[in-house]
Amino acid sequence: MIILALVAAVVLFQLYAVLGRRVGRQAEDTAHARPGPAVPEGARPPPAAVTDPAALTGLAQLRTRDPGFDTARFMQGARQAFQIIVKSFALGDRKALEPLLAPEVMRTFENAMASREHEGRSEQVEFLQEPRADLESVNLVGDLVKASVRFLAEFRSRSKGPEGEAVDDRRTAEVWTFQRSLASRDPNWTLVNVDPAEA
Repeated sequence: MIILALVAAVVLFQLYAVLGRRVGRQAEDTAHARPGPAVPEGARPPPAAVTDPAALTGLAQLRTRDPGFDTARFMQGARQAFQIIVKSFALGDRKALEPLLAPEVMRTFENAMASREHEGRSEQVEFLQEPRADLESVNLVGDLVKASVRFLAEFRSRSKGPEGEAVDDRRTAEVWTFQRSLASRDPNWTLVNVDPAEA
């Protein structure tokens, strides 16, 4: 009987250890969450979700070449870059955009901003909550590494034009590809491509 009691106690303890843990976001967590465009200073970002198995191979190759690469830190930087780029594009802030964009992407953005300004339009953007970011793939060719991140975002656009003012809430789903050279001392990534994605 004593042995059976001990076995039962061990089983109950294991069940409690597994089922007693909080998994995912709880109601009390949501009540204290502060949505906003900026990552709070000192906050630890959630682990990046890898949605493409091919990303695992690319990550392994990248970490072989760059042991200091940290996925969570990269994803935090990608989220910040996404918000800065979207807001700066809306404002037409070329100075903020140039260090973050590859030359060909900057030319595309420049053409769109110039066209908007020629039409007498302006825009401001605010994010309704922190964008979701998932690492989709990492590819390493020679010294060049590309990382594709899928963003899901909700934001409010306040625009002005010849026809008046408008406020529009939007949702966007896009895959942004960032690139850097491992041969360079510059640790910063630049945006080299933007593709639409399914929400």
